[in-house]
Amino acid sequence: MEYYVGLDVSLKQTSICVVNQTGSVVREGVVDSDPKAIAAFVRSNAPGAVRIGLETGSTSTWLWTELKRLGLPVICIDARHAKAVLKMQINKSDRNDAAGIARIMQTGWFKEVRVKDLDSHSIRALLASRALLVKIKRDLENQIRGLLKNHGLVIGRAKFNVFAVRAEELIEDRPELMAAVGPLLAARRAIEQQVGDLDRKVLKLARYDVQVRRFMTAPGVGPITALCFKATIDDPTRFRRSRSFGAYVGLTTRRHASGEVDWSGRISKCGDAMLRTYLFEAANVLLTRVPKWSALKAWGMRLAKRNGLRKAKVAVARKLAVILHRMWIDGTEFKWSTKKAAA
Repeated sequence: MEYYVGLDVSLKQTSICVVNQTGSVVREGVVDSDPKAIAAFVRSNAPGAVRIGLETGSTSTWLWTELKRLGLPVICIDARHAKAVLKMQINKSDRNDAAGIARIMQTGWFKEVRVKDLDSHSIRALLASRALLVKIKRDLENQIRGLLKNHGLVIGRAKFNVFAVRAEELIEDRPELMAAVGPLLAARRAIEQQVGDLDRKVLKLARYDVQVRRFMTAPGVGPITALCFKATIDDPTRFRRSRSFGAYVGLTTRRHASGEVDWSGRISKCGDAMLRTYLFEAANVLLTRVPKWSALKAWGMRLAKRNGLRKAKVAVARKLAVILHRMWIDGTEFKWSTKKAAA
């Protein structure tokens, strides 16, 4: 007898359904959302299970990793794909969802999601924390600028410590502004210190990672972009072609074709937003700040003259992602070219 198992996971409890090869329910139950409890239920009620399915979610990485470690054939599927199937059910419940996922496992009508290892998630957590602090710091600066402009005080263009010095000079003889802006400046100073600490940790991680150092040989790619790229992909061999990576990060255009209608729109913006943002920033640096010439920059500049700088940045970001993936597969560094050859 072949058994297929579906897991509908919540933070506290997990609904489990076991079906046979014909799709008939063999056993149902509810256990704590703990890998050992789930494994014990499956082994006692579905010995030799062929597939065990669960949806992507906040705890899916942890559960998938632990269940794999316990020797169970667990498969993670996209929650959006599962929703498209489960919405055909009249009644929505955890029990029915577990039965639906079990039948998805039994029919084989699914596409397995690649689950990154915990080390990659740890790196991404570090980068996400840094990105959040940078955003908070920027929001604080914009709030300070807005409060001062109401009183005719303009900070102007200022970076790093110049911003704080300029703001303190403007409110020095204004106690009413000091009471409002002073705490914001103190919060900005504390956040700036935390961002600096995270930057040092990022540089340390990049320094001791050979592949990240290879990525950084590409123009415009710094330690943050390189680390985010490596942690997001996790395993480069899951892409059969490097050119597929542009679609993975949402840097290819949407297309709608039906009958006589066939149009292409803006980029899809699918996949990881953080990596897409860093690739766009790297493309901006490549086109506007990197003085050294390369075939990639020459191609981007020609595109900018024809279609505008913004579209050129998107196209260069996509091509840069493809190049980085190929560098990872081949184990090579970025290949520079002379200006004459590139032109």
